[in-house]
Amino acid sequence: MFDTVLVANRGEIAVRVIGTLRRMGIRSVAVYSDADAGARHVREADAAVRIGPAEAARSYLSLPDVVRAAVESGAQAVHPGYGFLSENAAFAKACEEAGLVFVGPPVSAIDAMGDKIRAKATVSAAGVPVVPGESGVDTVGDIAAAAERVGYPVLLKPSAGGGGKGMRLVTEPGELAEAVESAQREARGAFGDDRLLVERFVESPRHIEIQVLADAHGNVIHLGERECSLQRRHQKIIEEAPSALLDEATRERMGSSAVEAARSVGYVGAGTVEFIVSSARPDEFFFLEMNTRLQVEHPVTELVTGLDLVEWQLRVAAGEPLGVSQQDVRLEGHAVEARVYAEDPTRGFIPTGGTVLGLAEPSGTGVRVDSGLSEGSVVGSNYDPMLAKVIAWGPDRASALHRLDRALADTAVLGVHTNVAFLRALLQDPDVRAGDLDTGLVERKLSALVSDGVPGDFLVAGALDRLLALYPSGPVVDPWDVPSGWRLGASASVTFRLRAEQTESLVRVEGSPEDARVSIGDAEPVEASAERTAAGLAMRHDGEYLRYRRAESPDGTVWLAREGRGVALGERPNLLASHAEDAEAGPVTSPMPGTVLVVKVAKGDVVAAGAPLLVVEAMKMEHTITAPVDGVVTELHVQAGQQVALDEALALVTPEEHAS
Repeated sequence: MFDTVLVANRGEIAVRVIGTLRRMGIRSVAVYSDADAGARHVREADAAVRIGPAEAARSYLSLPDVVRAAVESGAQAVHPGYGFLSENAAFAKACEEAGLVFVGPPVSAIDAMGDKIRAKATVSAAGVPVVPGESGVDTVGDIAAAAERVGYPVLLKPSAGGGGKGMRLVTEPGELAEAVESAQREARGAFGDDRLLVERFVESPRHIEIQVLADAHGNVIHLGERECSLQRRHQKIIEEAPSALLDEATRERMGSSAVEAARSVGYVGAGTVEFIVSSARPDEFFFLEMNTRLQVEHPVTELVTGLDLVEWQLRVAAGEPLGVSQQDVRLEGHAVEARVYAEDPTRGFIPTGGTVLGLAEPSGTGVRVDSGLSEGSVVGSNYDPMLAKVIAWGPDRASALHRLDRALADTAVLGVHTNVAFLRALLQDPDVRAGDLDTGLVERKLSALVSDGVPGDFLVAGALDRLLALYPSGPVVDPWDVPSGWRLGASASVTFRLRAEQTESLVRVEGSPEDARVSIGDAEPVEASAERTAAGLAMRHDGEYLRYRRAESPDGTVWLAREGRGVALGERPNLLASHAEDAEAGPVTSPMPGTVLVVKVAKGDVVAAGAPLLVVEAMKMEHTITAPVDGVVTELHVQAGQQVALDEALALVTPEEHAS
């Protein structure tokens, strides 16, 4: 076994791998960029090496720098985690040439499965069923012809990568040209290769994958399946094991196909074979791709099998034979995982960022958290927006879902907007609870799953929190010192203008924090009281006792979190401070911190409302910014390649009658 292993990754997967290394008594070496100098994975490793600036291309994706760090740290092996260089054949070869063991499959297997076109041909020859499609097409004309032969709807997929990046669904010919342009641009940026694969889109599909494990001695087994159908824009959100769809016979057939797919390329290590299954025909499945690495969702397999996949990756890489046979594999109970992202569902799931001011992560029977977070962590726009994974196990599916819901309710990331409340809403959906899933479910129900507005109790709590801050400490003698609205001969309320998400409200408070009447807007006052606690804030409101975690940012914004919902409360700007001269114009601001990829207009261009103006990228996600009104582009402040901040002014579109 190895003495020292370098983990060529960051965030929650680096922390998770380091945990297994520590348990096995192996010295761990972390790598970090300038943005991650104080990150949790750096602090938890036995040693850490700087590999470059914040840009991933010059740090975590730099083959020479990562290999150099491994050699200089004395590592015998490199664990790539997932993402970054984990499926990069050139990196695996560079490790080999430097005398390092790559904790993953052989270069030949990465090459064979890394190209979706070759992968389909290889597994098809091995008898594994594949989705009808065509490859080797790169012009719009050729792709259009291929789509007609395959039959609409079709799915465009990058040949060289996965994870939903560059994938586009095209339902009719008129959508094809724009989809090809966007898919090829994203594929070039993510994988350095813009070749596309055209596949038939399976209606009402379910995404089911099989975990395989193979050693260098010819042993290949599967560890059952994971259901990964709950997705948004082809990005997995919630995964579970086993699937509620499969019976034992189908599970065995699919597992055998996955084993044959792995054997067809001489696979060694942990890998995942992904299949697509029609909801209407659960006995019919097609090969999608093979991920030649550990998967984000591997914890659910670990919880139902009792196996540590990272440990077996290391043992296999060290030359040991598998100590587990197919007959030894038993799936016990049920496990479900939810991915916590730095994104704002109320604003179209745009990536967010910020400093983690306060953090609460759940614990308890059957609950596991894989996280790269700690208080003080800075979430920027350079990397993937996934922050953590909350996983729950139960003796059956219903109990696992319940435990996960409660675990998410106990999760709070103060200082960064996350999708936790959305995850809880998704878990409560009747179809999800019934196991009636498909990859389009989330998109169909999105409007019902995304919270509309801020719950009123947060506004009341925010107002009382501000009142508590204004009250003097110690005994009060002079009533003029108390911000109660008291005046000679009368009492009055204290009014706060609060801004929370897209909600702006006037909140009036009569009385003291321990005995108040609070009204929001024109609503009737409600009795309430609040006090500070060790965790943050406690409030009695409308007959309920509510507890909030609390943190305050340097600009005075107060973050409150309760039952998985986090809200940032700030003072509303003066209504008279808006610029009257811009009242008829359409200002265009960046919805997220990131990089301007494309500028589609020039100053002076006439545009229609909804026309694309710019494309901004952050955390490997593209966001197209459109014209808010019909008019003329009278201001343009950015160019391609420029870094922009959240809400930074990018352009101004002025109606033609006002543009002169």
